[in-house]
Amino acid sequence: MQILIMRHGHAEPFGQSDAMRELSRQGQIEAEKMAEFLRSQEQIFDVIYQSPYVRAQQTADIVAKTLGQESKLQTLDLITPLGDAKDVHDYIDGILAERALDNILFVCHMPIVSYLVETLTAGVNSPIFQTAAIAQIEYNPSSCSGELIAMNAPLSIS
Repeated sequence: MQILIMRHGHAEPFGQSDAMRELSRQGQIEAEKMAEFLRSQEQIFDVIYQSPYVRAQQTADIVAKTLGQESKLQTLDLITPLGDAKDVHDYIDGILAERALDNILFVCHMPIVSYLVETLTAGVNSPIFQTAAIAQIEYNPSSCSGELIAMNAPLSIS
């Protein structure tokens, strides 16, 4: 199965509340570019998990609309910037124990995106994500471990 982990697009500067920060125009463009990339890859997700923070929800919304998969959006409180990657890993394994899924997308933040890649894969150090970058992991539910097979970012795709 595939697990894709996406960092939100570039956000407006920090204001009164980190949770309420919105995408900048640059962030919208980044999210649109990566959504088009996912569409070109013919990605069909079983579920798209989004952080409760506004910038991640805006990014996930752009992706879901581009892919025609708005009904698959679900907010997951575990994937905020300071969320615990091990808790998310346990959540994934719990979901997969209940039902078979082929393709999951998480749209969240630094640093949890980096820690998720490290936690879900064997031997991969925490990568630094550019805004709107996507890590693609081939995940084996039987071993509860995966392999990082690709990292793509708006500046690295044509």
